[in-house]
Amino acid sequence: MSTKSDPAKRRLAFGIIDFLQDAMNDGTVTADDKDSIEVAVQCISDVFGIDASDETQRSTIGMGNQKLMQIFSVYEKTREKMGSQSIPSTSGPTGPSDEDKAKAEDLKSQGNAAMSRRDYPTAISLYTEALTLTPSNPIYLSNRAAAYSQSGQQDLAAADAQTAVDIDPKYGKGWSRLGHAKFAAGDAKGAMEAYRRGVEVDPSSEVMKKGYETAKKRVEEDEAEASSSSSPAERSTPAAGAGAGAGAGGMPDLSSLMGALGGGSSGGGMPDLSSMMQNPMIAQMAQNMMQSGALDSLLSNPRMAQMASQFQNGQMPNIGELMNDPEMRDMARNLMGSGAGGAPGAPGAGAGAGGR
Repeated sequence: MSTKSDPAKRRLAFGIIDFLQDAMNDGTVTADDKDSIEVAVQCISDVFGIDASDETQRSTIGMGNQKLMQIFSVYEKTREKMGSQSIPSTSGPTGPSDEDKAKAEDLKSQGNAAMSRRDYPTAISLYTEALTLTPSNPIYLSNRAAAYSQSGQQDLAAADAQTAVDIDPKYGKGWSRLGHAKFAAGDAKGAMEAYRRGVEVDPSSEVMKKGYETAKKRVEEDEAEASSSSSPAERSTPAAGAGAGAGAGGMPDLSSLMGALGGGSSGGGMPDLSSMMQNPMIAQMAQNMMQSGALDSLLSNPRMAQMASQFQNGQMPNIGELMNDPEMRDMARNLMGSGAGGAPGAPGAGAGAGGR
């Protein structure tokens, strides 16, 4: 709306012009300042379309017999009179009324009844109505989180439970609902942390303790599974394992061999023969020994007698000493070379870096 068409603003401008003219006439304004006041009066008159000398305007938009200074004096006296009286503050929220709290509690009870009937959509709707009346109630948030979880909406359940514990960190059931939602969503670490906080708040809760142990076990299982599958390149085929050993000087991969036997040169205990024969490298080696007649030669070697004696005493042989025996070394090279899967001279069968 234009300043020239707003009656209230023009009336106030008329009052200001009257006040300034009276100030010049009664000596409030010095002679040196009159020019400035006259310029101000002219500017206000032009902007608001006012002519203070026009009696028609004065009668229609003027303030009548009242002067702006008189109105201001009344305001000042009223303010002084009201200054000693307390004025209630309206700056902050007053919170839900008792009536709203009662309605919200009734809605919560209806929501609980819907939960017992497994009518989760209705329960969610009722808890939401209750939260509309009392938005910061952690119990209603926790209850709605339970309804969301039961209906499979784990992200919404976790959000409600998180809000509940943010409002009241000592509300144990909120931590329990948060742990449940995170675990159901596949976040075992998040669930474990939520249950841990819950146990701190409510150490006597068996539900919280069981939830923590379950989540912790899942985390450990996930870490073990990730560790076992982290380096698939290390789980090579029999031919690749034999080839790697032959290519490094024509000798077998002794670390893989002793791993299959159950220990290293200083390890203890009998080898697990069943596990050994499940190892393709050992199975191939045994087949080569039987086909080549090397088994007879092997059994007649005194080193083998020593190895058998150590096995009987529950010890593992010193693989370093065994491989210092030329016959044992040659036999191992030939057997593992044959298992490398190729004719003599093929890569991995003794024609590697040390075979040329």
